[in-house]
Amino acid sequence: MRLLLAEDERELANALEVVLRHNNYSIDVVYNGADAYDWASHTEYDGVILDIMMPKMSGLEVLEALRKNGSDVPILLLTAKGEIEDRVLGLDKGADDYLPKPFAMKELLARIRAMTRRRSEFSSNILEFEELNLNRETFELSYQRQSVRLGNREYQMMELMMSNPNSLISTQQFMERIWGFDAEAEVSVVWVYISYLRKKLHALEAPLEIKAARGIGYKLEPVTE
Repeated sequence: MRLLLAEDERELANALEVVLRHNNYSIDVVYNGADAYDWASHTEYDGVILDIMMPKMSGLEVLEALRKNGSDVPILLLTAKGEIEDRVLGLDKGADDYLPKPFAMKELLARIRAMTRRRSEFSSNILEFEELNLNRETFELSYQRQSVRLGNREYQMMELMMSNPNSLISTQQFMERIWGFDAEAEVSVVWVYISYLRKKLHALEAPLEIKAARGIGYKLEPVTE
């Protein structure tokens, strides 16, 4: 899943980024409200985390502008302790949840899981395609009685492919969705992780393959005879 974090306290933003990446989220970080609005308006996110007190545009202003433009992306507001009016106003303007500072990282992760589940109408934590299962909580990929645990990037790439079975996903889509627009990684890193995933599918003896269409992209599909 891809998240946008808007937090002007850079030390806190950096700490949150590390925790979220460790928990297999792809994350973009901005430090003011204007950038938050711009990124959220032009990028597909699974969730947005907005600090209320930010320069250029407040979190509430960003929230209001996004909702007026028809965005239904789940939004979690980070509020100062005791700012009851901001919380009520945020919920009235269309926020999905709020979390007062200071907060425990475990609670933040739980709030993120809850709001993204609501968007998918309480979909199962198990993503399935042709008897291949991906557990969104344990990050395990399994087929029949065998399973392997995926690393961060492997998990995000497999989740993207299993959510779009038989659909081509371009290298650029992988880069933007998982590594982010400002990533310093070369596009060849996508091929490297595709190779890792192919080996794991082979180890599971799953009758599926990641097929490449030269110059177009990759897709997960059943092996054909």
